Amino acid sequence: MSIPLTDVRAQYASLEAELHARIASVVDSGHFILGPNVRGFEQEAARYLGVEAAVGVANGTDALILTLEALGAGPGDEVICPAFTFFATAEAIARVGATPIFCDIEPETLNLDPVDAARRVTSQTKAIVAVHLFGRPAPISALPAGIPVVEDAAQAFGAGSAQSRAGSWGVAAAFSFFPTKNLFCFGDGGLVATDDLELADRVRALRFHGSTDKETFGLVGHNSRLDEIQAAVLRTFLPHVDDWNGLRREAALRYEEVGLGRVCQLPRSEAGHVFQLYVVRSRERDRLLRSLASAGVAARPYYRTPLHLQPAFAYLGYTEGSLPETERAASENVALPMWAGIGRADQEKVAAAGRAAVVVEASP
Repeated sequence: MSIPLTDVRAQYASLEAELHARIASVVDSGHFILGPNVRGFEQEAARYLGVEAAVGVANGTDALILTLEALGAGPGDEVICPAFTFFATAEAIARVGATPIFCDIEPETLNLDPVDAARRVTSQTKAIVAVHLFGRPAPISALPAGIPVVEDAAQAFGAGSAQSRAGSWGVAAAFSFFPTKNLFCFGDGGLVATDDLELADRVRALRFHGSTDKETFGLVGHNSRLDEIQAAVLRTFLPHVDDWNGLRREAALRYEEVGLGRVCQLPRSEAGHVFQLYVVRSRERDRLLRSLASAGVAARPYYRTPLHLQPAFAYLGYTEGSLPETERAASENVALPMWAGIGRADQEKVAAAGRAAVVVEASP
């Protein structure tokens, strides 16, 4: 039997009766946009994250765009971000008219290198977008003081600790609830979290065409609202996210126990990491991928063309070799099966397929 890269349904199977009841309640109410479930989820998420305000929006990309707009980022501004991340991180910067300034990453963590980020600060720097990549908290405290930090926490809901959550460290944070995330809904959904109540108010206006009363439009905004059904799903799942993240951490430790480290470089299982993806590194990536595929194990590389080399950003003038650690990670990384509840037997099969790749390599 094949092993998928992730198994979303396995995580919520035991909650189906509650999910059906909550969704039916929304249908029966006839209230589908910015209703009691959105307000309830915003309050519950803010309390969980330890922030003053949380604003539900349509998706994680919009969460970044609206946050940057609320900060006043626009033409003439520069925003620093890593190049080893999903396209939406830099897309949001460009979408508000600012210039993405790409920095390199730390090879051990794959998160942005704070030293390299500091080198790229200029008088035009408006903000730094720090990505908590694959569920690992980025080094926020090591970034240059005095520059607003926006957390791209799309892959990291619940990262950090109960006393200090990812999403509460910067001026604001953007979350995605895409179905493969640690906290997810049944479609697209996003959230902006912040302690700045004025910024939260601007995001609320921006998500509804720049208005707070549907009649007066003080800003040119967006149509970007978290809907009631998705909010109801998120309210069902939020009380379980810590347990799910605990299962992900247990699975990460099991990958070490089953000997996967003899095959490739494993991610460090540090405190606060919630392993939205389990990403290893191998200089023989193609051989490893072929061995995994032949054993029925789903695996895939991420960000094979990093952002600074994407055609959409050719105008910025980056070339191969500009960000060496980013480019090396792009050529070596492989995401292996990971979800809350993956079992030892499946992980042993993954490790066995990895070892087979090494045997092939060693044979004459």
